[in-house]
Amino acid sequence: MSAVDASHSRDLLPVVHRLAELAALVRASPGLHVRWSEGPDHDAERTSVDTESGLGLPGLSVNPLDAEGWWTRPLEDWLARQLSQYRHLGADDPDRVAWILRGEYAGRGPDCEPLIADAEPVAVLDAALLEEAERRYVTEFDAGRGPGD
Repeated sequence: MSAVDASHSRDLLPVVHRLAELAALVRASPGLHVRWSEGPDHDAERTSVDTESGLGLPGLSVNPLDAEGWWTRPLEDWLARQLSQYRHLGADDPDRVAWILRGEYAGRGPDCEPLIADAEPVAVLDAALLEEAERRYVTEFDAGRGPGD
């Protein structure tokens, strides 16, 4: 079974341009995740691999977009943080895009990230949205501060 429904080329997916649009999508459709990769077509016949061990994982590594129950700040803040925390995955490889998917939970990866099987592509995130998220993250958070700081 393929990791992604191959009938959804990234060029045919809707593009989300603003953080407010993404928040509306997440509110309307719980269970969405973001993935940084070469896109749904690339991921159609594969799953993620734990690069340190070489082991194949039972799904695609993703990050959840639903805010946790304890989160009392605006959803847009949660999304800005989630996107900014992992934006380096796209910056390190210009062929990677941020895309939204839903699917079946298949376990946790080596960094405790959710793994999604039978992924259904939903949308692609525009570069302007990622820049907006980064600006909001830097403005609204003590970005980079850890628990021991």
